[in-house]
Amino acid sequence: MDRYARWNALLEMLTDSGRVSVEEAAERLSVSQATIRRDFDQLAQQQMITRTRGGAVANGVSYDLPLRYKTAKHSAEKQRIGTAAAALVSPGTVVGLNGGTTSTEVARALAVRPDLNTSAEGAQLTVVTNALNIANELLVRSRMKVVVAGGVVRPKSFELVGPLGGALLREVTLDVALLGVDAIDPQLGAAAHHEGEAAMNSLMVARAKRVVIIADSSKLGGHAFARICSVDRVETLVTDSGANPEVVAAFRAAGVHVICA
Repeated sequence: MDRYARWNALLEMLTDSGRVSVEEAAERLSVSQATIRRDFDQLAQQQMITRTRGGAVANGVSYDLPLRYKTAKHSAEKQRIGTAAAALVSPGTVVGLNGGTTSTEVARALAVRPDLNTSAEGAQLTVVTNALNIANELLVRSRMKVVVAGGVVRPKSFELVGPLGGALLREVTLDVALLGVDAIDPQLGAAAHHEGEAAMNSLMVARAKRVVIIADSSKLGGHAFARICSVDRVETLVTDSGANPEVVAAFRAAGVHVICA
């Protein structure tokens, strides 16, 4: 287990229980207590946790972890979701893509599709994104046209938020918006933890002919602070095979096409 995966696991423990001792963490992660102490010290320096005698307590920040700490969580499922969502994209279309780990997997899957990377006139894909890491993934690995919405960078997600990006999004039309979310519920709709991200995502929804939500099964049936859109605006939900069948059935009953990758 590398350092970021270990930190992610420690932050999840603290989110679940609020307090974790060095001994407990070392036993659960099968590493030395000295390693856990160093991890706790480094996380405390970044104000992610509060160190205590013999352990650590949660700061509350861990509910919205920086992107670099989320990469190890549900990684296999997110890769399958990314491939399935990318398969919904046709050459020559304009795609909106927000930030997040699942969206990153979609970008990677799009970047390696030969039919989307041809230099022939009219066959090139255009991607509109407000995420700096997504733009980088596509620029270095493909020949696609990449349009980046402006704004202020959120270091936790590498997403640009605020009125500058909104001004650009109001001037474009998207064939499809592929959106990663923090939660999606059959009644409450799609939502994000941060209101700035939710606002940018809502603009993408408003400018898109089709809306595809990409979310691993842990996000289904959950809720988050800021609403992105209602379920009736969602055409397709791409999730993983671990999704609760009852929740999947509820989405389908609401008229959403569900793909379990």
